[in-house]
Amino acid sequence: MIDLRHLPLVPLLLVLLLNGCSSYYGQLAEGQWQLLSQRRPIARLVADPATPPELRRRLQLSSAARDFASAQLALPQNDSYRSFVDLQRPYVVWNVFATDEFSVAAREHCFPIAGCVAYRGYFDQGRARGAAALLAEQGLDTWVAGVEAYSTLGWFDDPLLSSMLRRDDARLVAVIIHELAHQRFYLPGDTAFNESYASFVEQEGLRQWYTMRNETPPTSDDAHRRAFIEQVLASRTRLEQLYAGDLSPEQMRKEKTAEFERLRRDYRSLRDSHWPGDTRYDAWFSAPLNNARLLPFGLYDQWVPAFARLFEAHDRDWEAFHHAVENLGELPAARRLEALERLGTAKRG
Repeated sequence: MIDLRHLPLVPLLLVLLLNGCSSYYGQLAEGQWQLLSQRRPIARLVADPATPPELRRRLQLSSAARDFASAQLALPQNDSYRSFVDLQRPYVVWNVFATDEFSVAAREHCFPIAGCVAYRGYFDQGRARGAAALLAEQGLDTWVAGVEAYSTLGWFDDPLLSSMLRRDDARLVAVIIHELAHQRFYLPGDTAFNESYASFVEQEGLRQWYTMRNETPPTSDDAHRRAFIEQVLASRTRLEQLYAGDLSPEQMRKEKTAEFERLRRDYRSLRDSHWPGDTRYDAWFSAPLNNARLLPFGLYDQWVPAFARLFEAHDRDWEAFHHAVENLGELPAARRLEALERLGTAKRG
């Protein structure tokens, strides 16, 4: 399924100060404060004989990854991910996505500092579901997605969360690198840019991590993941074309339903003919499909090839690469898009 473990969260306490204590911002500030107040230093937990051995091992791994990210990838050197919080729940926040009934564009929400994003985050699952239900009553397509990690973009020292330990060792290292990349640079209002940049840093950083340790990286499932995402993006394109037409609402609803059934059939055909025994995406298709569930796809990968070429163009020097990314971020949106497209189609040297 699409990976939502590291969508950036608005710097919550600052938002509260700027917007007043509304119920939405109030729950954000309360949730953030609870995280900050529950932090326990990782070094102290590792030294504590009462810490379970497997937890100690993973905390030590996270500390090594944290040091590597700053020393080798030119990512921020601060106290983020040097403390730990046991959430006692599977996710840290739940994000609510919404679209109009006949649209694949997100209903965006704009915040100070972080800019506009395609979701609203809630620390309480019940609140998230309640918000989604209210939007659905207005005729919108909605989706509630649990998130295992997020970044406050360097405004606070983000803790390592128990939800981040649900993944294997490779994903734990990857998410720490990804989140620190968001702290190194974040462009308000351009989710595809931010996520593609952090995803490239994550992927290349993880490769260098295993090289440094003389270890063989785990077998990648990228080919299956790419094929799955390509199917979903193709369906989204067809829906976009459908919604741009002049059909009656009744006919458009019928065609919309048919498109989601086509997507399910295409997936089953691909799985059965090319992926024997690989059923990891079955759960995603077993849930109801709507426009909102398609929103995150493509955000993490769209500009990864462009950033890979930018890295090569700067002789694989991380500091020079990050500065080049910052320069791209200073361009007007149209010129930035042109630059990314040129990089994305350029041949590797």
